[in-house]
Amino acid sequence: MPEILTKQELSILSVLQNDASLSVSDIALKTDMSPSPCWRRISNLQEKGIIKKRVALLDSKNLGLSVTVFAEVKLINHSRETLDSFASAIEDIPEVLECYVVVGDVDFLVKIMTRDIESYQHFIYDQLSPLKEVHDIKSMITLNPIKYTTELPLNQVEVI
Repeated sequence: MPEILTKQELSILSVLQNDASLSVSDIALKTDMSPSPCWRRISNLQEKGIIKKRVALLDSKNLGLSVTVFAEVKLINHSRETLDSFASAIEDIPEVLECYVVVGDVDFLVKIMTRDIESYQHFIYDQLSPLKEVHDIKSMITLNPIKYTTELPLNQVEVI
C-alpha cells in the first residue's frame, strides 16, 4: 500500500528530485519550513524507504557513452527457474541500466548503454546472447532522446 504524504513532504520530495545536493537549510527555505522539522521529515522519508538514496546524474555523452538501446528479450521458456536465472544474470551486467518483466510477445524489456554500435555488438555476442535462458533478442537503437528525466510525477501521489 503506498504511503500517503503531507503537502510538506511532497514539497520536500519535489525539491530533492530537482537537486539532492541541497543542504537541509536550503531545502527548508524552499519548502517554507524551519530546518529541524525539515530534517525530521527527510529522515522519516528515508526510514520509510520513499527516499531510497541520493545520487549524482552523469552526462553519458560527455563520458563517451553515446548508444542507448532498448532490447526486447524472449526467453526459452516461462518457468520460474528460467525467469529468476535470467533476472539474476542481468543484474550483474553494468551496461544494463534497467530491466523490466513485461506482458506480451516478449518477456523482458532491457535498457542498455554502450560506447558505440561496435560495443553494443560485442555486448550482444559476448554477454546477452550467451545466457542460456535467452531465446531471441530484438534491438531498438535510439537516435535522439526527446525527454529524459528521473523525476517521478509527484502530481499523481495521494496527499493528506
